[in-house]
Amino acid sequence: MAGAAHCSLRAKRLLLDPKFEGYKLSLEPLACYQLGLDAAVAEMKLRDDQYTLDHMRAFGMYNYLHLDSWYQDNVYYVDQLGRVMNLSVTLDTALQKPREIFRLPTDLTAYDNRLCASIHFSSSTWVTLSDGTGRLYLIKSGKRGNSASEKWEIVFNEDLGSPFIIAHSVSFVKSDMHSVAVLLLRVEKDELDTKGSGFHITLEWITIAEINKEGDHRYQIFKRRVLQGKSVPHYAAIEPSGDGLMIVSYKPFKFVQDEDDKLEENDNGKSTNEKKDPLYYWQQTEDDVTITVHIPQDITKDDIKVCFSPDNIRVTLRDQPPLMEGKLYSFVDHESCTWIIRDNKSLEISLIKKDEGPRWPELIVGDTRGEFIMDSSQCSEITESLMHLTSEVMNPNPEKENPPCNAQELEECDAFLEDSASLCRFDGDTLKVTHVINLGSNQYLFSVVVDPREMPCFCLRHDVDALLWQPHSDQPENMWEHIATFNALGYVQASKQDKKFMACAPDYSYAALCECLRRVFIYRQPTPLSTVLYNRKEGRQVGQVAKQLVATLEANDPILGFQATSERLFVLTTKTLFLIKVNSGN
Repeated sequence: MAGAAHCSLRAKRLLLDPKFEGYKLSLEPLACYQLGLDAAVAEMKLRDDQYTLDHMRAFGMYNYLHLDSWYQDNVYYVDQLGRVMNLSVTLDTALQKPREIFRLPTDLTAYDNRLCASIHFSSSTWVTLSDGTGRLYLIKSGKRGNSASEKWEIVFNEDLGSPFIIAHSVSFVKSDMHSVAVLLLRVEKDELDTKGSGFHITLEWITIAEINKEGDHRYQIFKRRVLQGKSVPHYAAIEPSGDGLMIVSYKPFKFVQDEDDKLEENDNGKSTNEKKDPLYYWQQTEDDVTITVHIPQDITKDDIKVCFSPDNIRVTLRDQPPLMEGKLYSFVDHESCTWIIRDNKSLEISLIKKDEGPRWPELIVGDTRGEFIMDSSQCSEITESLMHLTSEVMNPNPEKENPPCNAQELEECDAFLEDSASLCRFDGDTLKVTHVINLGSNQYLFSVVVDPREMPCFCLRHDVDALLWQPHSDQPENMWEHIATFNALGYVQASKQDKKFMACAPDYSYAALCECLRRVFIYRQPTPLSTVLYNRKEGRQVGQVAKQLVATLEANDPILGFQATSERLFVLTTKTLFLIKVNSGN
């Protein structure tokens, strides 16, 4: 990731509520409707050879219910008969059974090693579909959610090798050419991985474009690129323009190169390996910096030229390119700086710091060819300054100004399974990482489409809260915008050990999570009270309250799908589709 800009997520203070008091359990009834399915959902259980955590995350926890964000309250699923079924809701009291929209051409029962079928809505009129056997369909759907105009027509289908699921897709027009970019996720056997799980993750980024050949308009694969990593990404999405890709993952991804690129990289690797020894060594005190550079035996004093300026240094030998050149980390008294040739044929340069005291983390900004040498007194000083952070006894002096960190004070729900995830933005042309954010302890929670014309938002835990971030690929200065906060949701969800899916309303009015069986938890944003309520402990009036609601489904089958809209929650089990009315239409 050399050369990538290291960024950070900036939360908006106005969207944070430091005085949030928690959720109040509400017993108000929720209207719940259920629809029996003509055929069971086409659930694919994990096989014996799909035994890793990555298989469980990618396929075992797959959301079989697909929300069409381009049309309000419009959901789809695939049943065991290979039918794509749709439910479009306009009035809760006049619900109709899910209707068949499309039937997969292949006989799925003939394939033993297939995955679950997957759907993604690329635009208001384009759909990408996988049958789980390794075949990708590009479908022109017409206006969806309306039985009169919705008719799915296959314009492209091709076998792309081993089975995959569709992670994301976008439709765009560039240079008067319509294209659809699709991201395919696979978990593949890795014969070279003898110490890990024995599998790696691949993300194949495919661009399908409309090619005009002698008046014949056909869709063909225009470009194929493959990324490889060692963990299933939490989030992977293509930018609306098709120019880039964003991935949130525990372990990094990188593009798999062609053979020519690999040979070139190996040559570069060999040349860098030959230059293992540092070009120079440097030491520092509070007052000065000393640089030592080894020079050839035949170099004399007249061959050396050292130029000093208040914040720059340049060292040349004879008429060769500069040996050292660049901006210094801080200012120096350039008139007092000196240099000398030692007996061991080394050039020693002394820089006098303009500001005494502060230590320099580097000598020349961005130059990694040197090596800093620290003397024993400096090592002891740093060790002593960090002593308060560690101790052989538990909390030896709690009244001390800098008490030690006590891991025993952390609660179980504050622990994360993963040390640190990262958010990377890849450029589609250079295939290199352009932006990196180390998420640290900001645990990934879920993703949601707020505006279908933008990239999906992702929700991260920040301390106890859950913050929603909207990527803006066309705004380099504000690439990730904090758009909403769900108070204390980060802490609350961590206590739900049986949770399976999380979601939120596109208008941020509530967040919800479900367990593997029956129970659904809804967390509404704080709303003003219609009656007067007082906090008895503090004796003050409470202006607004955030409510928690719990719904228990009348089903014994496991929950397979979970989607949220501004008004409703859709919950899919093996044989039933439930609708929970969360907000009224007004």
